[in-house]
Amino acid sequence: MIEVAAVEAENQLGSLLDRVESGEEVVITRYGKPVARLIPNKPEIDAEFKIDTEKVAAALERIRARAVEFGGAFDWEEWKAYRDEGRH
Repeated sequence: MIEVAAVEAENQLGSLLDRVESGEEVVITRYGKPVARLIPNKPEIDAEFKIDTEKVAAALERIRARAVEFGGAFDWEEWKAYRDEGRH
């Protein structure tokens, strides 16, 4: 990781981006205090967090089954009526 003053970063943006592209982090400072950080864009990290739709569907099915055990489907109109009680 390197630190670069904002004024220098303006003049060296292209070379700083080259360094970031190769995996390095760059901290940009103003009056000696860090104000920004340039980091590599790593789309492969996003691949780790892909949603497994089969697991989601199974979880929703378990939730629905438990809802039936505890009194059935959620009645929105009933809860809206509770919310609106006492409002004038």
